[in-house]
Amino acid sequence: MIKSMTGYGAHSAENNELFVQVEIKSLNSKYLDLNLRLPKDFSDKEVEVRNLLNHTIERGKVALTIDVVNKTVAKPKVFINKELVKLYYEDLKAAHQYVQAESTDLFKLALQMPKAIESDLDHEDHSAEWQLILQVIQEAVRKCTEFRLNEGNVLAEKFKEYIESIESNLKLIETYDPLRIESIRTRIHQHFEDFGKSESLDSGRFEQELIYYIEKLDINEEKVRLRAHLQYFLQTLQDKDASGKKLGFISQEIGREINTIGSKANDANIQKCVVRMKEELEKIKEQSLNIL
Repeated sequence: MIKSMTGYGAHSAENNELFVQVEIKSLNSKYLDLNLRLPKDFSDKEVEVRNLLNHTIERGKVALTIDVVNKTVAKPKVFINKELVKLYYEDLKAAHQYVQAESTDLFKLALQMPKAIESDLDHEDHSAEWQLILQVIQEAVRKCTEFRLNEGNVLAEKFKEYIESIESNLKLIETYDPLRIESIRTRIHQHFEDFGKSESLDSGRFEQELIYYIEKLDINEEKVRLRAHLQYFLQTLQDKDASGKKLGFISQEIGREINTIGSKANDANIQKCVVRMKEELEKIKEQSLNIL
């Protein structure tokens, strides 16, 4: 089964302390391009989130947003390290006197020095909250994956329609081909007559010329290979390991056979079929770029 790179997943959950909401959006991209928006308190979890998405989302331009609302907001406790502030102040005062600088607010400078003021937020344990957030992320990823599978099913049906259209034109080509061969025979015979050789026409020479042109313009092998490629494309749609790249490679082979038929056919009706097949193939190539 194929999976689209276009996806969306959102989930939310809450407990007595937190309300968590996660939203994931993914679009087409050759590689995994992540844009993460995490709350500041959980910025250290970015690597963990990236590893999770690497194994689940795999590829695409992905935007993940995590919103966390604390339902029990309390004023953080602030701690002033008095002994450290005192040392800072004395050192600043001594430096001030040594350089005979102008008077300044030494106490304010001392409070701004490292570790002079700390809060309980610097040492707060967020492990319990992170477990809830991680569960919400995993559920949002699951919904995004389900969305991608559903989109893949829609694309698979479109691919089948495009392949059926190419097969229909291939069947028309198979009906036109015998008429084309007869037209070649008549045209070659007419060329001999135009050169005034109709009375003394060498049947052996005529057959040689006919065989040469028919072999040169023969498209039987191309028709067989094209039908095989079309069947392989449909089989690949059902494979568990189906990928956009693999479908793209098969599309290239389909295009190669269609182009060869068009260059060798030398027939207006077959050329029309070739043009229609190319139109359907372009749709396939465009859509396969959105397959994971």
